[in-house]
Amino acid sequence: MAPPLANDPWLAGRHFGIVIDAGSSGSRLQVYSWRDPRSLNIPKGSPLASKLPKVEKGTKDDDLWVTKVEPGLSSLENDPEAVGTYLRPLLSHARDLIPPSLHKDTPLFLLATAGMRLLSPKKQAQILRETCRFLVTHSNFKIDEPSDIGPCGSSVRIITGEEEGLFGWIAVNYLMDGFSASSQDRTTYGFLDMGGASTQIAFEPSKKHQDGTKDLIDVRLRLLGGEEIHHKVFVTTWLGYGTNQARERYVGAAITKYDTARAADDRDDDRDDEEHHIVPDPCLPKGLMLTESPVHATNPETKHLMKSHKLLGTGSFEQCMKRTAPLLNSSKPCPDTPCLMNGVHVPPIDFSVSHFIGVSEYWYSSEHIFDLGGAYDYVQYERAASNFCSRDWAGILKEHEESRVQHRLGGDGEVEEGGKVVAAGQWGPQVELPRLQMQCFKAAWIANVLHEGIKMPRIVDPGGNSTSDDGDKVEEEAAKKGLGRPTFQSMDSVGDIAISWTLGKMVLEASKEVPPLVKAAKPILDPIDDIENPDEFPIKPIRPPFLSLDGLEERITPHLPSSLSRNSLGFSPVLFLLYLTIFVLLIIACPMRRVLRASCLRSVRSLTKRDTMYGDMEEGNSKLGNGRPPSPTSATFGGRWLYPVRRVFFGNSRPTPRSPLSVVTSNKPILRHMMPNGSGLANANGSVRASPTRSFTLPTGGFAATASTTQYISRSPSPGPSFDDASLVPGQMQAQASLMTSRSRNASQINLSSMAPRPGAISRASSSYHVNGMEME
Repeated sequence: MAPPLANDPWLAGRHFGIVIDAGSSGSRLQVYSWRDPRSLNIPKGSPLASKLPKVEKGTKDDDLWVTKVEPGLSSLENDPEAVGTYLRPLLSHARDLIPPSLHKDTPLFLLATAGMRLLSPKKQAQILRETCRFLVTHSNFKIDEPSDIGPCGSSVRIITGEEEGLFGWIAVNYLMDGFSASSQDRTTYGFLDMGGASTQIAFEPSKKHQDGTKDLIDVRLRLLGGEEIHHKVFVTTWLGYGTNQARERYVGAAITKYDTARAADDRDDDRDDEEHHIVPDPCLPKGLMLTESPVHATNPETKHLMKSHKLLGTGSFEQCMKRTAPLLNSSKPCPDTPCLMNGVHVPPIDFSVSHFIGVSEYWYSSEHIFDLGGAYDYVQYERAASNFCSRDWAGILKEHEESRVQHRLGGDGEVEEGGKVVAAGQWGPQVELPRLQMQCFKAAWIANVLHEGIKMPRIVDPGGNSTSDDGDKVEEEAAKKGLGRPTFQSMDSVGDIAISWTLGKMVLEASKEVPPLVKAAKPILDPIDDIENPDEFPIKPIRPPFLSLDGLEERITPHLPSSLSRNSLGFSPVLFLLYLTIFVLLIIACPMRRVLRASCLRSVRSLTKRDTMYGDMEEGNSKLGNGRPPSPTSATFGGRWLYPVRRVFFGNSRPTPRSPLSVVTSNKPILRHMMPNGSGLANANGSVRASPTRSFTLPTGGFAATASTTQYISRSPSPGPSFDDASLVPGQMQAQASLMTSRSRNASQINLSSMAPRPGAISRASSSYHVNGMEME
């Protein structure tokens, strides 16, 4: 479908918004639209000033505003790179509906729910990162910049069950006209939602109960006139209390009870593993047999718990109510009173004031089979459920097949002619076999959640509704008796707009665009992001760890001015500077790679030589293992290593090299000038150079000796060595003469007088010894 033409009057001043509901079974894209609040000329005192922006479908004439892909996004947990292929049809559909000129101003949200919550944080982060990358690179829609929330800010994230409940609460009250300037003085509608995995409740406690409740969320919305309204809302979720997971828990409890009874009767437990055990189940229609395994085993030590069992329906709604009631865990300890199911704190609910609307499973289980959607009457509901559960499964199956062939519509297929019901039990095509199989259980579970769970009274008007047979008249009769709105009603849509938490999210986005009365007013935020002390609040947003360059951008971007943002520049300034820094470092490192490599090799070789030399010296051998002194470049490692850096910053001037270490050649062995006190070396002009020596004590005589691993070349033109004999005492001179005239097995022979060294003599000495101021090599 081609997008609307630019000259279409319907497009004048219209804004769009996109929400992708990434659920556990599939991802549903919904396109919404609304008139730009800034383009509306609303006179002061106009009724429109007290209304919220009107959010509508994102298409003009048809139902193409919604499309879906299956399975859920969480199914890509082991293949996150396939996110692009998965989302491409949804993104293409949105591009076709919205004019290209409006893409950059159209916010896009992908908000994941239950399926993604069950994944590990690492897998969550991988999928969300790939999702963000695909949406940013393949569309021009408005997507948030990286932040602490995620790589695409709040545009791509996982929402909690509480956030689902809050958005649903906004949607319900928006459609039921619960928001206005005068709504501050009356209680809004409560919201109940039940899916397959969890159930949520969101409601605004009465004024007298708000002060004693500390975990309320402030929901702020801005009306078209610029006035801001506030509502204190309590929201919580029960994971595992959806119909599917409740059924799994029920099966585990039923099989446990059955096997425990068998063991108590001393029956034979050693049967073939393939044998199925038949368990009576009052929550299935009479005669229906299903093979199920106890996913939620309540007693792991029972031998048969992990085997599949056959459950045979006995069709008793009353017994099913009794069997499912313990699954509510209403007796669980309550750390923060008052509590409802599973020890979860919920403020007191005044049902004479608070009225609730239920969606999803509350609607399906009431309307699709019983045709009782809308105002709720427990008496009628119980009668319809009891009749259905007690029916024979074969008869139900036959009527379903006839209905499928004839494509009859309606909940339980009541066919009216002339105002009279002429046929019943004919279900529409939307009712599938799994719905018929589980209808008895789901009906009992919903009734228990409403009445035993959240404590809704079964009959609000004693003697009024108890004998009513017409559910359509419940609301009318309640109004006549002054009871006001019905306590509970199930709904699916209002007009042509479906009740969905995605609608609540778009109402919030449209409200953000309304100009405030005061320019310094605080911006409208999502309720979960508007909590004053989030660390102390019991509801925590889901924040997977994003360990990547995007994470660095997320932390830095909020501290940059708006002119340096990704949207303003068209690229990320943080990543640009990071890549530029890496490029500069590579340019500096390239000229140094050879020096770096050579230095590493010399360091390794030097360490090897030193270890060998020290080992030889301790054994009395002073020569190096390879017969050569250390490399003369080791002393200048720092200068040569830093030379390329200096060349980049200070020009082509080489640093002044240090004096190189001496190398004793075979034809000109040069002797060192030694200070008489043995503390250093002196050249011909008398300058003293410290000798890098280490000291040790000779075993006899008490002489102090130093072993040197280096030799120095004298730069003076002195023809030969000389000693300052005046500084030696006679005993020391005799000791020196004795030592210098003796030949050591481990040292080179040298002449201490003025005679020249023998041609061709090679100095093998690698050590020198100071003995009371004298040196022997």
